Amino acid sequence: MLQGLTDMPKRQQGADAQPEPAHKGQRWWRVMCLTGVDYFSTLGYQPGIAALAAGLLSPIATIVLVIVTLAGALPVYRRVAEDSPHGAGSIAMLERLLSFWQGKLFVLALLGFAATDFLITITLSAADASTHLVDNPNFSSALASHRMLITLILVALLGAVFLKGFLEAIGVAVVLVGLYLALNIVVVSVGLWHVFDAPHLITDWRHGLTAERGNVFMMIGVSLIIFPKLALGMSGFETGVAVMPHVEGDEGDNPDRPAGRIRDTKKLLTTAALIMSVFLIATSFITTVLIPAADFENGGPANGRALAYLAHKYLGTGFGTVYDFSTIAILWFAGASAMAGLLNLMPRYLPRYGMAPHWARAVRPMVLVFTLVAFLVTWIFDANVDKQGGAYATGVLVLMSSAAIAVTIAARRRGQRNWTIGFGIISVVFLYTTVVNVLERPDGVKIGACFIAGIVLVSLLSRLARAFELRVTSVELDDMATRFVRDIASRRIRFIANEPDRRDPAEYRDKAQQIRADNDIPSEDDLVFVEVTVRDPSEFESAVSVRGQVLHGRYRVLTLDGTSVPNALAAFLLHVRDTTGTKPHIYFEWTEGSPFANFLRFFLFGQGEVAPVTREVLREAESDPKRRPRVHVG
Repeated sequence: MLQGLTDMPKRQQGADAQPEPAHKGQRWWRVMCLTGVDYFSTLGYQPGIAALAAGLLSPIATIVLVIVTLAGALPVYRRVAEDSPHGAGSIAMLERLLSFWQGKLFVLALLGFAATDFLITITLSAADASTHLVDNPNFSSALASHRMLITLILVALLGAVFLKGFLEAIGVAVVLVGLYLALNIVVVSVGLWHVFDAPHLITDWRHGLTAERGNVFMMIGVSLIIFPKLALGMSGFETGVAVMPHVEGDEGDNPDRPAGRIRDTKKLLTTAALIMSVFLIATSFITTVLIPAADFENGGPANGRALAYLAHKYLGTGFGTVYDFSTIAILWFAGASAMAGLLNLMPRYLPRYGMAPHWARAVRPMVLVFTLVAFLVTWIFDANVDKQGGAYATGVLVLMSSAAIAVTIAARRRGQRNWTIGFGIISVVFLYTTVVNVLERPDGVKIGACFIAGIVLVSLLSRLARAFELRVTSVELDDMATRFVRDIASRRIRFIANEPDRRDPAEYRDKAQQIRADNDIPSEDDLVFVEVTVRDPSEFESAVSVRGQVLHGRYRVLTLDGTSVPNALAAFLLHVRDTTGTKPHIYFEWTEGSPFANFLRFFLFGQGEVAPVTREVLREAESDPKRRPRVHVG
């Protein structure tokens, strides 16, 4: 169960740090298919959801959606690809723009909505796959009453595959996407032929639309209000930047800013958006014109499977069954893509924040957790595609809004006035869309809030449980610090832990006299001061750098910087022991005040009750008391 357990935060130090894939990169159009199993698979249910939301207005509302996609989402994520070329996405951009605990809590909130997005992708895709299977004429009589069971089996099968071990097979994605798009081209072509072969269908649609909505301006206005309900049609962009590490780019790409990969990822995003835009408009038009409105309702033959309905009706049961199984396959693979996204996203942040239990670093326990949560979501929504649409859209829109805000802030900091205004307008559009979706379908924000609450609670408990870990990745001494340590290594190594204040001669003189008196240290023994500067205490792990200097002509001072005073001191002491072969001694004075208040200061700000915490960190890091550096408190 814990096979492959690794200390991920030691390998991922920066917000956008991401190990390159072990395999050779792929051409961008092949990687686009990996995105496409999520993005293009929404055609399985998007036309039906659009018809339910907009009725006869569905094609016009879809055109509004396409405009927002091409003029809004696409430019935003092309910029995200530039600023986050290692697959970390917009969350990493916002993490870089924010610091301290507010940044961490904001990221945890976004992770909650990302979990909503990916988990609902799993459950909604499985539910729609079961719909295509259950409503197939060849299986409907035998499977009609087992929709929930089939959905749960598909989710369980997905979890079982990841327990066994899942390799992102781009080749499989290429085959699935190629077959699925080819079948959809056939269905759309036949549907358009039937529409234009019977002109009265278009006439009836136009008359019905005019009677229902009035003039063109009213139609556009209502479409602007309705299009947030169609937001599922923009669901593939976050996945598009997540798969960037798989794009091969150019031979001489700079690893920090791979220009070829960025260029080809932009091609990937643009091509996928254009393909999807054409399909969205065409499918919404033919399904609205050719399928009676009653058939879209819950329990109707076109509910959740509008294109499959047309495939069976106009191309026969044989072709319709092939189309059903193609849809089931791509929807299931979309769930696999979402599961892979979850397993890549959560370890990127939570272990680095110290906000994940030890077992969360292994893939299989997390697969079990996500699978069980997917079971719960499937049961809550009764394996119904329409009921899950709002939750899915909320997750998608929150991530898109955060991406738009991130690129707006980034453009402003670079002094790009026109881009700042443009991205600002896009941010307003996405925020409006998100708010409208939340007000009309609050299920998504409720589920997102549950995920956020769960992630924050587990994260804080995990950080509390791991508070005394030695969370320093490396210790680096400059030349002066190395000279100090080498000089005193021939004698007893004595350090004085000092909280820097004025740093004048009196401070060091008084401190040395107090430590000698409290611990009966002979006046001839050398003492070296050690001071720690805390950078960002909300960070869990960091490297510690040590600088040596001589102050006021006589006091040797080692200055450390880290995210926590006790952890930095403990790591430094162990480093000195290992490099000199001598156990160092460090001397503290007791901290005044309530122990509980001092512990909270340590937990939140990296300071507080330093002496006992330093000793506890050393105790956990070194189990042998005989080899443990000595801590003295007076």
